[in-house]
Formats: sequence, structure tokens, C-alpha cells
Amino acid sequence: MVDKKEFLLEAIIRAYIDNLEPIGSKQLKSIYDISYSPATIRGYFKKLGDEGYLAQEHISSGRIPTNSAFKEYWYDRLNFKLPYVDYTNLKYLAHKMGLSVFIQKQNVNRLQRVINIEDVYMILEFSPIGDRILPYKDVSNEFVITIKYSSALYRFLNDMIDMDLSDILNVARQVGATQLYDELNRYIQKSEFDIINVKNFLQFSVEYDLDENLLNNFLHGDILERLDEGVYFENMLPQGYIGICHDTNINQYKAKMLVVGKMSKNYEYFYKGII
Repeated sequence: MVDKKEFLLEAIIRAYIDNLEPIGSKQLKSIYDISYSPATIRGYFKKLGDEGYLAQEHISSGRIPTNSAFKEYWYDRLNFKLPYVDYTNLKYLAHKMGLSVFIQKQNVNRLQRVINIEDVYMILEFSPIGDRILPYKDVSNEFVITIKYSSALYRFLNDMIDMDLSDILNVARQVGATQLYDELNRYIQKSEFDIINVKNFLQFSVEYDLDENLLNNFLHGDILERLDEGVYFENMLPQGYIGICHDTNINQYKAKMLVVGKMSKNYEYFYKGII
């Protein structure tokens, strides 16, 4: 049996996303050819308002979904796997819809060996993982980094031989190996981080006076190192905004992608358009 209250809440959210204006009972009935009377719809609107899911600017205006309504609506719909993304469509729709997208290519290198240079420096050699080489520029190239020697860190790194670069980066952050983390992060950011529609994000940052540290985490890609796949709200962004994080493939390279925008955007339309 259809729950009338849930049905009407979903209907008004969809109508608001499409129209971006308060929705009245007669308007909602007309849009979706709903069989319930306007009086019945208004009754459910009041219940949903009492529960914190709908708001009304004044007594004669229509209703708009609250942040709580949007959060539940999108949380149920955007927690999904995204196997691949078309970059051209992604860039076009992000600009068209006023979304910002942060992309971090996932490195497919592993630590091959650690060389001690006279107890002064250590050279860390990374090489491609044989069965994961992908056809995009620079990601699978061999590379080295140099850090200061310490006997404890040397032993520690030798225990991480054959580990993925991303795993070593996470461990370095957790144990406070600052120079190791900074050098690895610098390599990753150098050629593998991209922001689509950065102008939109900077305007949003000024409007909401985003904390400087958080702003830098976004602009330098650090935010992606801290996120798992999923949907994020006020724990990361101002009220009314949403962040959606996916592990995916973009034009055949492995990447982590974070989409940021207002909760009132049509994300179902967006995701249909980028795959």
C-alpha cells in the first residue's frame, strides 16, 4: 500500500527541484495528476510541516522542502556505485547546473624498494602495478621521492614494500610521518588533481565565508583523501549543500570524484547525463 504522506513528500520535492518555487496543493495535484483532493493534500502538507519536512514562508504561500527533507531524499537516491563517467558530459553538466566537481586520479603505483643513502637520505622507488596499468598520461610511470633518513622510518617503509601509494599515504598521515606524507601528496597533486567549475566553488566559498583551512583542503585536493564513498551534508558543507563522493573510472582512468552543489539541484538528471 502506498504511504500517502511519503508519496506527497517525494512529489513536492520533485516539483520544487523542477520549478524552484513554493508548491501549492492545487499546483501539485495538477503537475502529477494526483487523485487526492487539494484539501487532503493540504492536510498532509500540515503534517509534513509539523514533522519538519516542509516550510511555508507565509500562510497563503505554497510549501518548500526543508533541508531535512532534501537530506533524506538524496541520501536514499545517491548512495550508489558509479562504474564510469564521461568527462566531456561531466564538464558540460557541471557548468550548466552550477555544480563544482573535484577529481583525484587514483595512482596505481606501489613501493618497489627503499634505498638508504649513507644514513642521511632515503630514496623510495615506486613502480606500476602490473595488472592495473591504465592508458592515461603519467599515472603509471615509475617515480622516486627523497626524504630524510631515520632508522625507525627506514624499517617501517621496508615493511610496506609492495603496498599501493594511496595506502602508504594514508598510513603516513595516521602515524604523523609528515615529510613522507607531504612528498607523496605533492607528487599526486602535481599531475592528477582537477577541479571543474572552480569559479562557482569560489563564489560559494565567499558567500558562506568558508573556513580557510577547509577551503584549502578543497582547492588542493586534500579533502578527497579523507572521504569515503557516500553522501555528505553539514558535517562538511554549509546548510543547504550536498557533497557526493564516488570511486569511479573517468575516461578509462581510476579516480575519486566529489560533486558539490545545492541540495535543490536535479542530481538524478545530472547522473543520467554523465554516464
